[in-house]
Amino acid sequence: MSDSRPSDSPLTDDLRRLLALPNPCVMATLRRDGSPVAVPTWYRLVGDRIHLNLDAGRVRLQHLRRDPRVALSVLQVDDWYSHVSIQGRVTEITEDPDLSGIDALSRHYTDQPYPVRDRARVDAWVEVERVHTWGAAARS
Repeated sequence: MSDSRPSDSPLTDDLRRLLALPNPCVMATLRRDGSPVAVPTWYRLVGDRIHLNLDAGRVRLQHLRRDPRVALSVLQVDDWYSHVSIQGRVTEITEDPDLSGIDALSRHYTDQPYPVRDRARVDAWVEVERVHTWGAAARS
């Protein structure tokens, strides 16, 4: 995994600061028929990629394996009208056998390791292609 910033990254330094915080996030994937499915999720920014972690048995993982396009809406925790919407693609999916990926996300949001230890998990890495901002996120 590379943390280098591509010169054409749509993420500004201000957006990186907002995305570095444990803000609420909603992830949308696409069903086989093209209809969207949106679910809340944890995320974290690592370099210019968004790290997600999913239960290996969830249908949304099947959606991402079939069609890697994803949309994320990250809401500023203290002002939900300020948000950044991200469009991108999952470019890497790897097993998380020691749960280090979900633990990193859990610590980011709760300062604790993830409590559920008996379910297979996978890490998914999103390459950001486009961003749209609103509210204070747009003015920063």
